[in-house]
Amino acid sequence: MKRIGLLSDTHSYWDDRYGQYFEECDEIWHAGDIGSVELADRLAALKPLRAVVGNCDGGDLRRMFPVRLRWTCEGADVLMTHIGGYPGRYDRSIINQLLTRPPKLFICGHSHILKVQYDPRLQLLHINPGAAGLQGWHQVRTLVRFTIDAGEFRDLEVIELKKSS
Repeated sequence: MKRIGLLSDTHSYWDDRYGQYFEECDEIWHAGDIGSVELADRLAALKPLRAVVGNCDGGDLRRMFPVRLRWTCEGADVLMTHIGGYPGRYDRSIINQLLTRPPKLFICGHSHILKVQYDPRLQLLHINPGAAGLQGWHQVRTLVRFTIDAGEFRDLEVIELKKSS
């Protein structure tokens, strides 16, 4: 059983509450547009970090993290990328991989729109944690926490943060 803290689109913005909200988590996952190596290092200092780069991430981050990451966590096949779309409107850069070998959990960021949706066609859970940073049009910053236990997802929580801390 693992407790996961998930965020995306920080765009270099650090909020001390990340540590508070992810304290009970075993790992932190970042779905791209990290913004700076310093932010990635601060997250990694809290808990083990898995991350992908986003379209706004520069060369140093691109050397540290892949564009797409696939792994097994507690019996669940997980696929994470930054630009991925959502059920019914997957991005063309990922659709073939999703159709050929759908994961059990598909995570992406980019849109700054929080979305947790089950895709019955591909039998996968899709999560976009929204945006945790200040850059963008969103009014509420969001983080997600959930548990993976024997390949099942439970105890999913959405944490809303005011746009400015």
